[in-house]
Amino acid sequence: MMPPAYPWRMPALCRDCLARFDQSARCPACGGPRVTSHPELWDLTIAHMDCDAFYASVEKRDNPDLRDKPVIIGGGRRGVVSTACYIARIKGVRSAMPMFQALKLCPEAVVVRGRMDVYAKVSAQIRTMMADLTPAIEPLSLDEAFLDLSGTARLHGQPPAVLLAGLVNRMQRELGITGSIGLSHNKFLAKLASDLDKPRGFSVIGRAETMDFLRDKPVRMIWGIGASGQASLDKIGIRSISDLRRWDRGDLCARFGAMGDRLWHLARGEDNRRVAPDRAIKSISTETTFAEDTADPDLLDGHIWRLAEKVADRAKAKGLAGRTVTLKLKRADFKLLTRRQSLPDGTQIADRIYRTARLLFDQTDHPQPYRLIGIGLSELIAAGGADRSGDLLDPGQARRIEAERATDAIRARFGPDAILKGRALR
Repeated sequence: MMPPAYPWRMPALCRDCLARFDQSARCPACGGPRVTSHPELWDLTIAHMDCDAFYASVEKRDNPDLRDKPVIIGGGRRGVVSTACYIARIKGVRSAMPMFQALKLCPEAVVVRGRMDVYAKVSAQIRTMMADLTPAIEPLSLDEAFLDLSGTARLHGQPPAVLLAGLVNRMQRELGITGSIGLSHNKFLAKLASDLDKPRGFSVIGRAETMDFLRDKPVRMIWGIGASGQASLDKIGIRSISDLRRWDRGDLCARFGAMGDRLWHLARGEDNRRVAPDRAIKSISTETTFAEDTADPDLLDGHIWRLAEKVADRAKAKGLAGRTVTLKLKRADFKLLTRRQSLPDGTQIADRIYRTARLLFDQTDHPQPYRLIGIGLSELIAAGGADRSGDLLDPGQARRIEAERATDAIRARFGPDAILKGRALR
């Protein structure tokens, strides 16, 4: 729907040369076809930037031999997919899919073990580029963030839409990484918009079209509605946003509590959450779901080590350590077990995370095989004061920490597979 302010013309932007003009199929300045036009293009200020297949894109950038091949980032055959490039996604490969299933769908795929330290460095470079535009940045993960560009037009002399197109152009030019932009009047709609035209997309949802845009969309598009939430809504006949709008606000609140109130507002495109640049990282965690339930102690030990190593890599990349190690186990009957252990100083060392998690595992009864295992670090602190207290009951701890630091240095120079522990191969 076109607001009365633009009865015969519409603002347009060339995403290649950043020229501004009235609506046209091609840019009159450079002739390029990557044109975004919308009645509210110069007025909207809330954006969501999502890198395109981030981990896989970094791997392809650093290894040109992978450029035209399907690439999957993940663990061994019994692991799960962290992410996949768009070539692999065309074959049906998806994040969190068991690796054996992904390789059945795309047997020619190249499987690459993730390099969290490298991804974190690239993420920090992107964050610096964002900060050149606005201080109001709310990261959601290494590869996506909300930005609030209210008031930046006066500072930079350009509307937010132009600044955002320039951001993704700069990312591609300087870092070799592409991203997609969603631009709207709140966070909920900006995040929806960024998924509409990936990769290298730029999608806009304006105020005037919000209700019409959402009307026939499936309710699962709402951020935070997972499989169990969808099942609960299915039971009462809510499958689309239109279904949700037919419910009285009070009835939704009575049935779903605070979530019911949130659903009522989001069904109407209302989201008053601000972009919160001061949101602190509260934990670092990772988990894996097995292709088949297992009680094999050697296999489980190998997974505990790999997960501990992945958490440690992420903590090191962010310059953080954690005072609490968490072990998460889901049994074959879907019962979830959580065990925690506090440390006197905090750690970012894989060996300490592994040994603490392994102790928690050994202290747990195992009446059934497991379908999922996870490791986490919480009570995060700056890494400078971590891993210094030593352990009188474990005199070899300091030596192992020193060895791990040396291993990190070798991997940074020669690649993540330069040194592998035997337990990582289980």
